[in-house]
Amino acid sequence: MKVNADFDQIASAHTAQMQWIASPMPGVSRRMLDRIGDEVARATSIVRYDAGSSFSPHTHSGGEEFIVLDGVFQDEHGDFPVGTYVRNPIGTSHQPASEPGCEIFVKLWQFDPAEKEILRVDTETLDLVQSTDNPDVSQATIFADQHERVDIQLWQPGANITLSHPGGLELLVLKGSFTRDDEGYSKHDWLRLPRDASIELTAGDSGARVWLKTGHLTNINVPYQK
Repeated sequence: MKVNADFDQIASAHTAQMQWIASPMPGVSRRMLDRIGDEVARATSIVRYDAGSSFSPHTHSGGEEFIVLDGVFQDEHGDFPVGTYVRNPIGTSHQPASEPGCEIFVKLWQFDPAEKEILRVDTETLDLVQSTDNPDVSQATIFADQHERVDIQLWQPGANITLSHPGGLELLVLKGSFTRDDEGYSKHDWLRLPRDASIELTAGDSGARVWLKTGHLTNINVPYQK
């Protein structure tokens, strides 16, 4: 299966308009944003756990990165409410579940094998600092290494935003909205920009809070091509 698998092209999704696709586990479904592979895949998705649902125990053979969008995600390591950002490196394991139900934005099979540190960050309590590049942007870096960087950014209402990166970028709207060429993007919409491309955006009347990842599209690791 291939979904938005050409990483040399701009890709986007208005996720509220997408259908939920059932996973092999009852009560767990997903909206596929990009994907190369079938059930084992290099994948970016929004995953929904119905109240009381769970996923089978598993090991992260390709690593896992996610941020909780709604509800409370749970596993044997704790309860993770909205805004929790988690990185589970290759070789880690858990049994996901959600008693109240939840939605997460998750990326699979996209880890550097050298990365070993488990990371859990409450992004709702981060201190955002004004960007030196744009006074209408405040941000906090939640992860960075030689391959990629992950930020939370807050864009002021009406802010003009220019995004580009030699290693590509992608973003997810956490709150608020923005427009791109008169096309509106709102809560949980997704946008991916290829390497060396540039894009102009305008924040909406309430501004926008976004999850932003840069630099990670230089080398696309594709362990499965089915």
